[in-house]
Amino acid sequence: MAPPAPPPARATRLVPTTAPGAFAEAARLLAAGGLVAFPTETVYGLGANAADPRAVAALYAAKGRPAFNPLIAHTHDAASARRLGHFNRAAGLLAERFWPGPLTLVVPYAGDDGVCELARAGLDTVALRVPSHPDAAALLAAFGGAVVAPSANRSGHVSPTTARHVMEDLGGRIDAVLDGGPAPVGVESTILDVTGAVPVLLRPGGLAREVIEAALGHPLARPGRADDARPVAPGRLASHYAPRARLRLDAGDVAPGEALLTFAGALPPGADRAAQVIDLSPSGDLTEAAARLYGALRGLDASGCAAIAVVPLPHEGLGEAIADRLARAAAPRPADETSASEIPT
Repeated sequence: MAPPAPPPARATRLVPTTAPGAFAEAARLLAAGGLVAFPTETVYGLGANAADPRAVAALYAAKGRPAFNPLIAHTHDAASARRLGHFNRAAGLLAERFWPGPLTLVVPYAGDDGVCELARAGLDTVALRVPSHPDAAALLAAFGGAVVAPSANRSGHVSPTTARHVMEDLGGRIDAVLDGGPAPVGVESTILDVTGAVPVLLRPGGLAREVIEAALGHPLARPGRADDARPVAPGRLASHYAPRARLRLDAGDVAPGEALLTFAGALPPGADRAAQVIDLSPSGDLTEAAARLYGALRGLDASGCAAIAVVPLPHEGLGEAIADRLARAAAPRPADETSASEIPT
Protein backbone atom coordinates (compact mmCIF):
# COMPACT_ATOMS: atom_id res chain seq x y z
CA MET A 1 0.00 0.00 0.00
CA ALA A 2 1.33 3.43 -0.93
CA PRO A 3 2.00 5.83 1.96
CA PRO A 4 -0.56 8.62 2.45
CA ALA A 5 0.07 11.83 0.52
CA PRO A 6 1.63 14.63 2.59
CA PRO A 7 -0.64 17.56 3.48
CA PRO A 8 -0.57 20.57 1.14
CA ALA A 9 2.31 22.95 1.80
CA ARG A 10 1.49 26.08 3.79
CA ALA A 11 3.52 29.22 4.40
CA THR A 12 3.92 29.02 8.17
CA ARG A 13 4.23 32.39 9.89
CA LEU A 14 5.99 32.81 13.23
CA VAL A 15 4.16 35.56 15.12
CA PRO A 16 5.20 36.91 18.55
CA THR A 17 2.20 37.07 20.86
CA THR A 18 3.25 40.66 21.65
CA ALA A 19 2.69 41.72 18.02
CA PRO A 20 -0.31 44.05 17.52
CA GLY A 21 -3.38 42.12 16.39
CA ALA A 22 -1.69 38.71 16.85
CA PHE A 23 -4.65 37.07 18.58
CA ALA A 24 -7.28 38.59 16.31
CA GLU A 25 -5.43 37.37 13.22
CA ALA A 26 -4.92 33.91 14.72
CA ALA A 27 -8.63 33.74 15.56
CA ARG A 28 -9.46 34.72 11.98
CA LEU A 29 -7.27 31.90 10.67
CA LEU A 30 -9.00 29.40 12.95
CA ALA A 31 -12.44 30.58 11.85
CA ALA A 32 -11.39 30.11 8.23
CA GLY A 33 -10.37 26.49 8.88
CA GLY A 34 -6.68 27.20 9.41
CA LEU A 35 -4.19 25.61 11.80
CA VAL A 36 -2.50 27.76 14.45
CA ALA A 37 0.00 26.57 17.06
CA PHE A 38 -0.03 28.45 20.35
CA PRO A 39 1.52 28.24 23.81
CA THR A 40 -0.27 26.76 26.78
CA GLU A 41 1.05 26.28 30.29
CA THR A 42 1.78 22.61 29.48
CA VAL A 43 3.20 22.41 25.92
CA TYR A 44 2.50 24.17 22.62
CA GLY A 45 -0.81 23.06 21.12
CA LEU A 46 -1.83 22.81 17.47
CA GLY A 47 -5.18 24.53 17.27
CA ALA A 48 -8.12 23.96 14.92
CA ASN A 49 -11.79 24.91 15.11
CA ALA A 50 -13.33 22.06 17.12
CA ALA A 51 -16.65 22.39 15.28
CA ASP A 52 -15.14 22.18 11.78
CA PRO A 53 -14.51 18.60 10.59
CA ARG A 54 -12.47 19.82 7.61
CA ALA A 55 -10.16 21.77 9.89
CA VAL A 56 -9.86 18.79 12.24
CA ALA A 57 -9.05 16.51 9.30
CA ALA A 58 -6.35 18.97 8.23
CA LEU A 59 -4.95 18.90 11.77
CA TYR A 60 -4.79 15.09 11.73
CA ALA A 61 -3.02 15.24 8.37
CA ALA A 62 -0.50 17.84 9.55
CA LYS A 63 0.39 15.74 12.59
CA GLY A 64 0.11 12.37 10.84
CA ARG A 65 -2.21 11.42 13.73
CA PRO A 66 -4.56 8.39 13.61
CA ALA A 67 -8.16 9.54 13.23
CA PHE A 68 -9.29 7.20 16.02
CA ASN A 69 -7.36 9.16 18.64
CA PRO A 70 -9.67 11.77 20.25
CA LEU A 71 -8.61 15.37 20.78
CA ILE A 72 -8.87 17.73 23.75
CA ALA A 73 -11.20 20.69 23.23
CA HIS A 74 -9.94 23.89 24.87
CA THR A 75 -12.29 26.67 25.92
CA HIS A 76 -11.84 30.18 27.30
CA ASP A 77 -13.64 29.49 30.58
CA ALA A 78 -15.44 26.81 32.57
CA ALA A 79 -18.87 28.10 31.57
CA SER A 80 -18.04 27.48 27.91
CA ALA A 81 -16.78 23.99 28.72
CA ARG A 82 -19.94 23.15 30.65
CA ARG A 83 -22.01 23.86 27.54
CA LEU A 84 -20.13 21.08 25.76
CA GLY A 85 -20.36 18.32 28.38
CA HIS A 86 -22.45 16.91 31.20
CA PHE A 87 -20.69 17.47 34.52
CA ASN A 88 -21.47 15.23 37.49
CA ARG A 89 -20.65 16.29 41.05
CA ALA A 90 -17.01 15.20 40.86
CA ALA A 91 -16.46 16.87 37.49
CA GLY A 92 -18.00 20.09 38.78
CA LEU A 93 -15.83 20.07 41.88
CA LEU A 94 -12.66 19.47 39.86
CA ALA A 95 -13.51 22.15 37.33
CA GLU A 96 -14.17 24.68 40.08
CA ARG A 97 -10.98 23.78 41.93
CA PHE A 98 -8.47 23.37 39.09
CA TRP A 99 -9.67 25.34 36.07
CA PRO A 100 -8.05 27.16 34.48
CA GLY A 101 -5.08 24.83 34.67
CA PRO A 102 -3.36 21.66 33.36
CA LEU A 103 -6.32 19.32 33.91
CA THR A 104 -8.44 17.65 31.22
CA LEU A 105 -11.83 16.18 32.14
CA VAL A 106 -13.47 13.49 30.01
CA VAL A 107 -17.25 13.83 30.42
CA PRO A 108 -20.36 12.74 28.48
CA TYR A 109 -20.83 14.91 25.41
CA ALA A 110 -23.68 17.39 25.59
CA GLY A 111 -24.69 16.74 21.98
CA ASP A 112 -24.46 20.14 20.33
CA ASP A 113 -22.17 20.89 17.38
CA GLY A 114 -19.39 22.59 19.36
CA VAL A 115 -16.99 19.63 19.01
CA CYS A 116 -17.43 17.62 15.81
CA GLU A 117 -17.59 13.84 15.79
CA LEU A 118 -14.22 13.55 14.05
CA ALA A 119 -12.54 15.44 16.91
CA ARG A 120 -14.23 13.09 19.39
CA ALA A 121 -13.21 10.04 17.33
CA GLY A 122 -16.85 8.97 17.24
CA LEU A 123 -17.09 8.69 21.03
CA ASP A 124 -20.05 9.87 23.11
CA THR A 125 -17.63 11.61 25.47
CA VAL A 126 -15.57 14.77 25.09
CA ALA A 127 -12.22 15.76 26.62
CA LEU A 128 -12.33 19.36 27.90
CA ARG A 129 -9.72 21.75 29.27
CA VAL A 130 -9.52 25.43 30.25
CA PRO A 131 -5.84 26.46 29.93
CA SER A 132 -4.36 29.03 32.28
CA HIS A 133 -1.64 30.41 29.99
CA PRO A 134 -2.53 34.06 29.26
CA ASP A 135 -1.73 33.71 25.54
CA ALA A 136 -3.95 30.65 25.21
CA ALA A 137 -6.72 32.44 27.09
CA ALA A 138 -6.41 35.48 24.84
CA LEU A 139 -6.60 33.39 21.67
CA LEU A 140 -9.60 31.39 22.90
CA ALA A 141 -11.39 34.58 23.94
CA ALA A 142 -10.73 36.14 20.54
CA PHE A 143 -11.97 33.02 18.72
CA GLY A 144 -15.04 32.54 20.88
CA GLY A 145 -15.51 28.79 20.41
CA ALA A 146 -13.81 25.54 21.34
CA VAL A 147 -10.37 24.83 19.85
CA VAL A 148 -8.98 21.31 19.67
CA ALA A 149 -5.26 21.45 20.34
CA PRO A 150 -3.10 18.34 20.61
CA SER A 151 0.62 18.90 21.06
CA ALA A 152 2.03 20.85 18.09
CA ASN A 153 4.41 18.22 16.75
CA ARG A 154 4.45 15.38 14.24
CA SER A 155 2.58 12.46 15.76
CA GLY A 156 4.75 10.31 17.97
CA HIS A 157 7.56 12.85 18.13
CA VAL A 158 8.64 14.67 21.28
CA SER A 159 6.13 17.32 22.34
CA PRO A 160 7.14 20.98 21.77
CA THR A 161 7.80 23.42 24.59
CA THR A 162 8.98 26.33 22.42
CA ALA A 163 7.88 27.91 19.15
CA ARG A 164 11.15 26.77 17.58
CA HIS A 165 10.26 23.14 18.35
CA VAL A 166 6.94 23.65 16.55
CA MET A 167 8.61 25.14 13.48
CA GLU A 168 11.08 22.24 13.33
CA ASP A 169 8.26 19.70 13.20
CA LEU A 170 5.38 21.50 11.50
CA GLY A 171 6.88 24.34 9.48
CA GLY A 172 5.24 24.26 6.04
CA ARG A 173 2.32 22.17 7.34
CA ILE A 174 0.37 24.78 9.35
CA ASP A 175 -0.58 28.42 8.95
CA ALA A 176 0.94 30.16 11.96
CA VAL A 177 2.80 29.71 15.23
CA LEU A 178 2.16 32.15 18.07
CA ASP A 179 5.46 32.54 19.92
CA GLY A 180 4.86 33.17 23.61
CA GLY A 181 8.16 31.85 24.93
CA PRO A 182 8.81 28.51 26.66
CA ALA A 183 5.88 26.56 28.09
CA PRO A 184 6.25 26.73 31.89
CA VAL A 185 4.95 23.28 32.91
CA GLY A 186 6.49 21.25 30.09
CA VAL A 187 4.36 18.09 30.22
CA GLU A 188 0.80 17.66 28.97
CA SER A 189 -2.28 18.00 31.10
CA THR A 190 -3.47 15.35 33.52
CA ILE A 191 -6.48 13.53 32.04
CA LEU A 192 -9.32 12.19 34.20
CA ASP A 193 -12.31 10.15 33.08
CA VAL A 194 -15.16 11.67 35.08
CA THR A 195 -18.02 9.78 33.44
CA GLY A 196 -18.54 7.53 36.49
CA ALA A 197 -18.88 7.95 40.21
CA VAL A 198 -15.12 7.69 40.86
CA PRO A 199 -12.79 9.65 38.54
CA VAL A 200 -10.24 7.50 36.69
CA LEU A 201 -6.69 8.70 36.07
CA LEU A 202 -6.18 8.13 32.33
CA ARG A 203 -2.92 10.05 32.00
CA PRO A 204 -0.74 11.65 34.68
CA GLY A 205 0.39 15.12 33.76
CA GLY A 206 0.89 18.69 34.87
CA LEU A 207 -1.45 18.42 37.87
CA ALA A 208 -0.20 15.83 40.36
CA ARG A 209 -2.47 12.95 41.33
CA GLU A 210 -1.94 13.62 45.03
CA VAL A 211 -3.29 17.16 44.67
CA ILE A 212 -6.41 15.91 42.88
CA GLU A 213 -7.03 13.18 45.44
CA ALA A 214 -6.71 15.69 48.27
CA ALA A 215 -9.41 17.83 46.65
CA LEU A 216 -11.72 14.86 46.10
CA GLY A 217 -11.11 13.34 49.52
CA HIS A 218 -10.53 9.86 48.06
CA PRO A 219 -8.14 8.06 45.68
CA LEU A 220 -8.51 8.15 41.93
CA ALA A 221 -9.30 4.88 40.20
CA ARG A 222 -6.75 3.35 37.86
CA PRO A 223 -7.51 2.37 34.24
CA GLY A 224 -6.75 -0.93 32.60
CA ARG A 225 -3.96 -1.10 30.02
CA ALA A 226 -4.15 1.35 27.15
CA ASP A 227 -6.15 0.02 24.22
CA ASP A 228 -4.03 0.81 21.19
CA ALA A 229 -6.93 -0.15 18.92
CA ARG A 230 -9.29 2.53 20.24
CA PRO A 231 -8.09 4.97 22.90
CA VAL A 232 -10.76 6.61 25.07
CA ALA A 233 -8.70 9.77 25.59
CA PRO A 234 -5.71 11.56 24.08
CA GLY A 235 -2.25 10.32 24.97
CA ARG A 236 -3.34 6.72 25.69
CA LEU A 237 -1.36 4.90 23.01
CA ALA A 238 1.42 2.75 24.45
CA SER A 239 4.13 4.09 22.12
CA HIS A 240 4.06 7.88 22.23
CA TYR A 241 6.19 10.99 22.77
CA ALA A 242 9.12 9.19 21.14
CA PRO A 243 12.50 10.54 20.03
CA ARG A 244 14.33 8.77 17.22
CA ALA A 245 16.91 7.33 19.63
CA ARG A 246 15.86 4.37 21.74
CA LEU A 247 15.42 4.99 25.46
CA ARG A 248 16.84 2.68 28.13
CA LEU A 249 15.04 3.41 31.39
CA ASP A 250 16.32 3.02 34.97
CA ALA A 251 19.84 2.73 33.63
CA GLY A 252 22.56 1.97 36.15
CA ASP A 253 25.35 2.68 33.68
CA VAL A 254 25.99 4.29 30.31
CA ALA A 255 26.98 2.03 27.42
CA PRO A 256 29.42 3.19 24.72
CA GLY A 257 27.67 5.44 22.21
CA GLU A 258 24.72 6.22 24.47
CA ALA A 259 23.67 9.69 25.58
CA LEU A 260 22.65 10.23 29.21
CA LEU A 261 19.49 11.79 30.61
CA THR A 262 20.11 12.27 34.30
CA PHE A 263 18.58 13.95 37.35
CA ALA A 264 19.89 15.61 40.50
CA GLY A 265 23.51 15.29 39.42
CA ALA A 266 23.53 11.48 39.19
CA LEU A 267 26.47 10.24 37.10
CA PRO A 268 26.33 6.44 36.72
CA PRO A 269 29.38 4.47 35.56
CA GLY A 270 30.22 5.30 31.95
CA ALA A 271 28.82 8.85 32.13
CA ASP A 272 32.27 10.22 31.26
CA ARG A 273 32.06 8.61 27.83
CA ALA A 274 28.42 9.50 27.09
CA ALA A 275 27.75 11.06 23.68
CA GLN A 276 26.02 13.91 25.52
CA VAL A 277 24.73 14.50 29.05
CA ILE A 278 21.69 16.53 30.05
CA ASP A 279 20.57 16.86 33.67
CA LEU A 280 16.83 17.54 33.92
CA SER A 281 17.36 19.33 37.22
CA PRO A 282 20.76 19.46 38.95
CA SER A 283 18.97 20.55 42.14
CA GLY A 284 16.51 17.62 42.05
CA ASP A 285 13.44 19.82 41.41
CA LEU A 286 10.70 17.79 39.68
CA THR A 287 8.93 20.93 38.45
CA GLU A 288 12.10 22.01 36.66
CA ALA A 289 12.57 18.45 35.35
CA ALA A 290 9.06 18.36 33.88
CA ALA A 291 9.53 21.73 32.20
CA ARG A 292 12.82 20.60 30.65
CA LEU A 293 11.89 17.03 29.71
CA TYR A 294 10.91 17.40 26.06
CA GLY A 295 13.61 19.94 25.28
CA ALA A 296 16.16 17.56 26.80
CA LEU A 297 14.94 14.60 24.72
CA ARG A 298 15.12 16.73 21.58
CA GLY A 299 18.61 17.91 22.49
CA LEU A 300 19.90 14.39 23.11
CA ASP A 301 18.24 13.15 19.94
CA ALA A 302 20.03 15.86 17.97
CA SER A 303 23.39 14.43 19.08
CA GLY A 304 22.85 11.53 16.69
CA CYS A 305 23.13 8.88 19.39
CA ALA A 306 21.40 5.53 18.81
CA ALA A 307 20.22 5.21 22.41
CA ILE A 308 19.64 7.32 25.52
CA ALA A 309 20.31 5.95 29.00
CA VAL A 310 17.85 7.39 31.54
CA VAL A 311 18.69 7.25 35.25
CA PRO A 312 15.95 6.25 37.75
CA LEU A 313 13.74 9.22 38.65
CA PRO A 314 11.36 9.77 41.58
CA HIS A 315 7.74 8.83 40.88
CA GLU A 316 5.95 11.08 43.33
CA GLY A 317 4.23 14.34 42.33
CA LEU A 318 5.17 15.43 38.81
CA GLY A 319 7.60 12.52 38.73
CA GLU A 320 4.62 10.29 37.90
CA ALA A 321 3.91 12.30 34.74
CA ILE A 322 7.60 12.32 33.78
CA ALA A 323 7.80 8.55 34.25
CA ASP A 324 4.66 8.06 32.14
CA ARG A 325 6.10 10.10 29.25
CA LEU A 326 9.44 8.30 29.42
CA ALA A 327 7.73 4.89 29.47
CA ARG A 328 5.72 5.77 26.38
CA ALA A 329 8.81 7.15 24.65
CA ALA A 330 10.62 3.88 25.41
CA ALA A 331 7.75 1.58 24.34
CA PRO A 332 8.33 -0.80 21.40
CA ARG A 333 7.59 0.81 18.06
CA PRO A 334 4.97 -0.68 15.73
CA ALA A 335 6.21 -3.63 13.68
CA ASP A 336 5.33 -1.93 10.39
CA GLU A 337 7.26 1.24 11.21
CA THR A 338 9.13 2.39 8.12
CA SER A 339 11.22 5.12 9.66
CA ALA A 340 11.77 6.79 12.99
CA SER A 341 10.02 9.91 11.72
CA GLU A 342 6.78 8.01 10.99
CA ILE A 343 5.99 6.63 14.42
CA PRO A 344 2.18 6.65 14.85
CA THR A 345 0.82 8.61 17.76
